[in-house]
Amino acid sequence: MTESEFLAGQFEEHRTRLKSVTSPPARGSSSMIPDDGALRPMTESEFLAGQFEEHRTRLKAVAYRMLGSLSEADDAVQEAWLRLSRSDAAAIENLGAWLTTVVARVSLNMLRARNSRREEPLGVRVPEPIVDRVDGVDPEHEALLADAIGLALLVVLETLSPAERLAFVLHDMFAMPFDEIAPIVDRSPEATRQLASRARRRVQGEGRVPDADLAAQRPVVEAFFAASRAGDFDALVAVLDPDVVLHADFGTGSQEVRGAEHVARRALGYSRMGLVMRPALINGVPGGVAFLDGEPFSVGALTIRGGRIVELDFLADRERLRRLDLTILDE
Repeated sequence: MTESEFLAGQFEEHRTRLKSVTSPPARGSSSMIPDDGALRPMTESEFLAGQFEEHRTRLKAVAYRMLGSLSEADDAVQEAWLRLSRSDAAAIENLGAWLTTVVARVSLNMLRARNSRREEPLGVRVPEPIVDRVDGVDPEHEALLADAIGLALLVVLETLSPAERLAFVLHDMFAMPFDEIAPIVDRSPEATRQLASRARRRVQGEGRVPDADLAAQRPVVEAFFAASRAGDFDALVAVLDPDVVLHADFGTGSQEVRGAEHVARRALGYSRMGLVMRPALINGVPGGVAFLDGEPFSVGALTIRGGRIVELDFLADRERLRRLDLTILDE
């Protein structure tokens, strides 16, 4: 067993017990922790794990916005724990800021490594979505999806450079000052401000923010799926915005289709494949999971504004689909 695996195992052992502790004690106190029905003093490693646990959700939210992948976000957060466990934690003045910086650096390196592995652009990359049942969002997912981090916004973030993405995510989504972000991207605060500004213009220029009323969106989604099943071209066009855009990421390549009639024809083509669609919430907005011969074929989110579908984002990469927990739809 490597040192990293040993430290990761230690944290997981402590994590369950520490969930019963509402807040970590001051260092050196004699607070007790449950252990097999009895109480015993909290060790230094358990105290540190308890402090880390308080920041875990925020750290994962930062990493998910940076990487667009829950599995990679977990890896980045785990790496932050490993680095903390090897550090002099008593010398860290602001643990939350320190951990956020570590996760940001790790995510930036992962993003750069991912981009360097691509020999040539494959088109639009659709990130790994967060899938929930139509009757509600899992509480842990709800925390990760704060600030309306829909799949359409993540698709836009995928078009940014790694440095632009980091500056925008940390400043605009997590209110981190530019003078703290600048050392992470190895730029001056003013240059970092410009990175975030360029990213902000790109995000605002796409204008893919969905309507806030989730209940009002469902009939539009249902009408789209019903028209697809029925092969009704006119009904499909009726629920699509004239400037609608469709993204489909197959892993080995991607498709981008624009315009209501073109998207409607593509939707009819997919429906003829015999796909079975199960409704779901995808990153908090209506969408669905398509199955072909009982196996997941794609996960898609529909962005609705003004009662029309303005964007459809589908992940159909089999390798990345296998990483998603779709068992929640079977409950």
